[in-house]
Amino acid sequence: MKLVRTLAIAFAAIAWTGLAAAQAQPPQNVLNLSTTGTVEVAQDLITISLAASRDGPDANGLQAQLKSLLEAALTEAKKSAQPGQVDVRTGLFNVGPRYTTGGKIDGWRGTVELVLEGRDFARITQAAGKIPGMTVASVAFGLSREQRAKVEGDAQHIAIERFKAKATELARSFGFAGYTLREVSVNSNDFTPGPRPMMMARAAQSAESSPVPVEAGKSAVTVTVSGSVQLK
Repeated sequence: MKLVRTLAIAFAAIAWTGLAAAQAQPPQNVLNLSTTGTVEVAQDLITISLAASRDGPDANGLQAQLKSLLEAALTEAKKSAQPGQVDVRTGLFNVGPRYTTGGKIDGWRGTVELVLEGRDFARITQAAGKIPGMTVASVAFGLSREQRAKVEGDAQHIAIERFKAKATELARSFGFAGYTLREVSVNSNDFTPGPRPMMMARAAQSAESSPVPVEAGKSAVTVTVSGSVQLK
């Protein structure tokens, strides 16, 4: 009985060793590849940041002044607000000490920010020109969620079709009839040019109640499909 048990254990150990050795073998005829799909699309989202800075001898008094200024700006901006088309939010609100060259506090400086964002370029630029006491600090363009999702879908389709075509071509080049997928990953990103300094300078100098001059460009959305295939 002991001999049978010993032989069973020995055979199990041999089988386990053989399985482990088989699993340790590197995969054969596996091909790694990567493809991309890029779609260029007009930017349909604008973000305008307006800011105001004030100086004062007292931090509390300066904060109250900035608060009143921001409240007035918000009241005016909300007149044009419309979900998705013109969204209004506050940004930076900061009050800090101003120092002399000797390191002593010489008063206080504060900054407040108001942000207008949305797809209605005309309404947003009109609203930006009407905000009292604030000037344009930056203008940026991008893609709305809806536009990004649509474009990513198009770019993904291109990348996948290229992946399949490339895998088929390489499989045949290596003398195989085809392939099966082993693993695959899909990643996306978009490139949006930054603000143009000349346009920003003109926007900052525009008078209140005048539309802020803007001009959107294009964003390139790229989807990358990468992975490995088993040649067969």
